[in-house]
Amino acid sequence: MMVEADSAHTIPLLETRQLECVRDDRLLFSDLSFTLTEGEILQIEGANGSGKTSLLRILCGLRLADAGQVLWRGEEVSVVREDYYANMIYIGHLPCIKGDLTTLENIRALLDTRSQLAPLDEIEQVLALVGLAGFDDVTSKALSSGQRRRILLAFLLLAKARLWILDEPLTALDVEGVALVETMLLEHRLAGGSAIFTTHHGMQLPCAMSTVTLGRAGNQPC
Repeated sequence: MMVEADSAHTIPLLETRQLECVRDDRLLFSDLSFTLTEGEILQIEGANGSGKTSLLRILCGLRLADAGQVLWRGEEVSVVREDYYANMIYIGHLPCIKGDLTTLENIRALLDTRSQLAPLDEIEQVLALVGLAGFDDVTSKALSSGQRRRILLAFLLLAKARLWILDEPLTALDVEGVALVETMLLEHRLAGGSAIFTTHHGMQLPCAMSTVTLGRAGNQPC
């Protein structure tokens, strides 16, 4: 089943066509088609083992689909790879933070993976925004799991990507951290950005959200 863009003349930002994923000889999902438009937030739902993380990894190119296509602005990602990866950022379920590096060093190392630089004052402003003011010279092994997650939130803001793909972004966060992520998503949407995320915790945003539910007949978008 395909969810069409709001206008027949509008090319979706991201589109999947009849995606299929098999893991350990078990079919996780098939014939999965949906679109994501500018300024849209899409939540991926499903029970444990239904393929949520596998789907996100397919979308960001870390895993090949067993069938189907992923398109960026109407063209296959493999054809417009450079443009896609310049405009997309993926934050996985497990934090890719190095314990021996300070908060500031981790931020710079993460930005380096995108060939990006940010001035110190901008980094410090974003660290303050995510609740890490004064922690720039603290090694991440001395931080809590929630604080390490906040390093990734700072990286997310500094990367300035148009499309966010987030796997369990609320993991290890306290109530204030959850509210921060929700605010970040809303502000990203208002700025014209789009996001796809999974969460076991549920997220209530005061805006329209699309949903794809895995593990049910047809894997139908809502």
